[in-house]
Amino acid sequence: MTSNLQNKQEEQEIDLLKLLKVLLSKIWIIAAATVVGGVAFLMFTFFFITPKYESSALLYVNNNSLNIGSTKLNISSGDITASSSLIDTYAVILKSRTTLEQAIKEGALPYDYEELSKHVQGGPEGKTPVFKITVTDSNPEMAAHICNTIVEIMVDERSGIAAIVEGSSVSVIDYAVVATKKSSPSLTKNSAIGALLGFVVACGVIILISLMDSTIREESYLIETYKDIPVLANIPNLFADTTGGYYGYGSSYAQASEKAKKNADKSAKEGGK
Repeated sequence: MTSNLQNKQEEQEIDLLKLLKVLLSKIWIIAAATVVGGVAFLMFTFFFITPKYESSALLYVNNNSLNIGSTKLNISSGDITASSSLIDTYAVILKSRTTLEQAIKEGALPYDYEELSKHVQGGPEGKTPVFKITVTDSNPEMAAHICNTIVEIMVDERSGIAAIVEGSSVSVIDYAVVATKKSSPSLTKNSAIGALLGFVVACGVIILISLMDSTIREESYLIETYKDIPVLANIPNLFADTTGGYYGYGSSYAQASEKAKKNADKSAKEGGK
């Protein structure tokens, strides 16, 4: 049992080595496919994917007291830091139809509610009670304008967080500024993905073709694969360009034919004399 397992392991190692040799013999194809894949993804990203820009604003929301029905709860700033439920509540208020439709109206935005909702995200800044509003748009000025419009609505005492969550107060830490660099897509990242995809596809195709090729090219393969069956003969290569072909037969036969022809021509000339 152990002997059979060792033989299988050896055969697997030999197969892997052969596949590695095949890949190394086609390394120029793999390199070309890698370069082509990287360049193709780079060009596609550069010419066909619209760049996006992000603008963000930071708000500090403090809730000293919260009324739930007839019960009044006192919440300290430490409680806010430890609890993520309040930040989740602010995110829901940010994405609500009331907030975004008011932003569309006041900011004269070229989007409806569904479209604007895809551009706006909100959440905590790290593990702090700071609420971060992020807007993504293909126009950096528009991204900053949308973000600041929403900030003004969120801090409004009549319609913002303070009006919805009783006892809370909202302060602006940072307003949004116009982004100078795009946030996506990344040319480097997409080029790397394309190069990796080209490399994998090239290796896969080469390995697949190698595994499907059943041609026997080496005598050693027959000896190793069929150990109990002896190799009785070899077929010589009569068309080889080497001197003598296989075992020199091709060259010897040609030389003998040429020599016989010369001797026949010589005999004919001597007989004529």
